[in-house]
Amino acid sequence: MHKPGNVLMVCLGNICRSPLAQGVFENMSKNFKIKVDSAGVASYHAGYPPDKRSVNIAQKNGIDISMQKARQIRTKDFNNFDYIFVMDKENFHDVRELFSYHKANSIIQLLNDPFEIEDPYYGDDKGFEIVYDKIYQGCKRVLNNWK
Repeated sequence: MHKPGNVLMVCLGNICRSPLAQGVFENMSKNFKIKVDSAGVASYHAGYPPDKRSVNIAQKNGIDISMQKARQIRTKDFNNFDYIFVMDKENFHDVRELFSYHKANSIIQLLNDPFEIEDPYYGDDKGFEIVYDKIYQGCKRVLNNWK
């Protein structure tokens, strides 16, 4: 029996990497009692659906993320989530800085630690395929260590 938990995936704008990570992790952890959500460090895209390229690569892999809506990370997230997985070192430092201002219990890590998952936003479809693979590897690592 695996322990229950809450996981928050975080990237910069919550439209490319973290919605994809949310979908992949939800799909991989179906047999676990884990609540998964995603958020962005910035509010640029709050209320918007994921980038079409993220939706497409998820669909190619049997995952539907089209109904997600972007949101910015909130202070209450630091108490509502056991784990906060971020995509790159810049996001990691931003989240740690926010975290340092609040009494909180979350464990903050790079999803694909020690490697970063680069932002594919300004690239092409190939970049999203690479990001999907890195997210998959990170989610697999997390679940292999889930006790």
